[in-house]
Amino acid sequence: MIQTKIRTILVALFFVTLIHPTFAQQNQADSADKEMLDNGIEILRTYFLENRNWKIIDPELRSDIRSLINFFEDTPLDTVLTQLDRKQKADTLYVYRLPENVEDSLNVPGYIPADEVKRNIEQIGISLQAEVQQNPIPVPDQVIENAKLMAPIVPKDKGRMLFSDGIYAFPDSLIIPEVIPDSILNSPEEFERLVKIDSLRNNYVEEKRLAYNDSVTNETVNQITRDYRQRMFEQQLQFRTTRYRDDVELNNYRVLRAYNDRVIMNVNDTIKAVIDLLTSYADFIDTTKIRLINLDGNSTDITLQNNTTRFAKMWLKNEQNDSLQLVLKSTDKKGVQLLVSDGVSFHRFSERQTKDFDFESLKGEQSRFSKINKPYSVETPWLLNGEGAVGFTQTYYENWKKGGESALALLFSLKGSANYSSKGGRIKWENSGEIRNGWLQPGGEGSELKKNDDKFEITSRFGLRAHKKWYYSSEFNFNTQFFRGYKYPKANNPDPISAFLAPAKTYFKLGMDYKPNNDFSLFISPITVKNVFVRDTALIDQTKFGVDAEKKAFWEPGLNAEFKYRKNLTPTINWETKYKMFVNYQDPFKKLDIDWENNLKIQLTDYINMRMMLHMVYDDDVLFPVYDDDGNKVGEKAKLQIKEFITVGFNYTINRKVTRTRRIR
Repeated sequence: MIQTKIRTILVALFFVTLIHPTFAQQNQADSADKEMLDNGIEILRTYFLENRNWKIIDPELRSDIRSLINFFEDTPLDTVLTQLDRKQKADTLYVYRLPENVEDSLNVPGYIPADEVKRNIEQIGISLQAEVQQNPIPVPDQVIENAKLMAPIVPKDKGRMLFSDGIYAFPDSLIIPEVIPDSILNSPEEFERLVKIDSLRNNYVEEKRLAYNDSVTNETVNQITRDYRQRMFEQQLQFRTTRYRDDVELNNYRVLRAYNDRVIMNVNDTIKAVIDLLTSYADFIDTTKIRLINLDGNSTDITLQNNTTRFAKMWLKNEQNDSLQLVLKSTDKKGVQLLVSDGVSFHRFSERQTKDFDFESLKGEQSRFSKINKPYSVETPWLLNGEGAVGFTQTYYENWKKGGESALALLFSLKGSANYSSKGGRIKWENSGEIRNGWLQPGGEGSELKKNDDKFEITSRFGLRAHKKWYYSSEFNFNTQFFRGYKYPKANNPDPISAFLAPAKTYFKLGMDYKPNNDFSLFISPITVKNVFVRDTALIDQTKFGVDAEKKAFWEPGLNAEFKYRKNLTPTINWETKYKMFVNYQDPFKKLDIDWENNLKIQLTDYINMRMMLHMVYDDDVLFPVYDDDGNKVGEKAKLQIKEFITVGFNYTINRKVTRTRRIR
């Protein structure tokens, strides 16, 4: 990575020198310099990013050149962060979308799809057809009168054309020969008969003409009536279909608009949260490096970064070569605190450091990734912590007139944690364990070794982000002790009251965890199962811990609330409190467990500290005997258990981040 950065710097210096020899000495480039700078950037873009005909010897150089171009073209990171912060505070929208551009409209509740519209239109036609069949559409009289006038009737003197056209035919009784013989014409009787037939023929023709005209008129009226009713039906169907389509279009628009507005708000809320996250992380990892030079030309570098404290030292010089040692402490990315060293020596011609301390050891690892568009990113998913402490107290008396008793006390504690946080903080997995053991050996005859502290606890909590600082979480907690415990003096009470896995308490919890930072946690688990197990019931009386006489274990459901907070009161004083409460659903007003532990640690030196602990426990399943004034046992009840100790001893702390780099493509 160092070689890559060196290559990038060399390339930048080469092109800057090529563009303008005095570029580095100018505070602001003029228009000619800017044009030459743009030309240089275009050359880099052509040969390294755009023109694939030119092959790059070192493939990683492409990313370096892209980063260099971004450095010149992009707005400085601090300016970007300031503009984004102002935009975030304005509380306005970032993006929007028109309702008609909703891709998943068919899945929006209330939206009417095209196939449903088609079916409904067909149903409208069927319903209208049923209405018309039951109640035919009325036809105006004027339409009927006009239809009668339009009928192709045969005029009165044109009736015989019906017979000549073959529409009608005369019966045999009315047939007259086309050529009348002379014998008929000369016979008065035959001639009179022909005249009579001719009269009947005329009447028959007129009768048929009238019948034909009535038939034609009725058919014309019926046809025009049918056409009229069909037109009215189509107009009515068109009106209802159009009105239905308009209603569907309006409904779909309202449904999509309401849905789209909700999506727009959710998308903008997500963008706002992502910008908050990225800007916070960018501001967190971004660094500023400054160099301080004294009168002799000696320089000291210090890297400034938010949430990270770094130290450096330097000597101030005057013209007489007097020396004053300063300690530089970074407060954030834009601030440096100047401190006069504890030991200050003013002298001439030589430098003397009066306090033997290596300030270089206090310098944190400087991040090599200082731009948001860098080719690599640093990920620290795992944070490992460990702390071991040994407290030792010894007193000795011999011929001490005021009296007293020799004693020896030893307290050993070991804590460790391995916490995982995914990129973006969507997944958190916190694992911790604690071992604590203490013994006391009083002096004098008949004294016996006593146990004054014994604890073994393992906790694992897994969380998925629900909303901002809230997590869906599950936790497994197991605690017991290693050694047997007695009611001292042991000689009078030889039976142990506790032992390894007797009892052992296990909790399984499901709930919500509010965790705004690493120092605060509020865990509420309405689904909690508590299990108490006594391994050796022949040695330990399990009824003292709420277990039935014929059983080895019991479980109970309940509500668990857990609060954890720690704070550095001063740079050397740390306070941590842990409060746990369990309410049994089976008897919520009587069954209650409380566990409250307070720890105060005062760091005296790098490896010596003083610890004070106050631990209070109330467990309704753990019963203590109750005696009357005469010393007779009258019953048992739960009592508040209190433990307190103060110890000074040796401690060693491990605080390590497991880092890995990832190349950004």
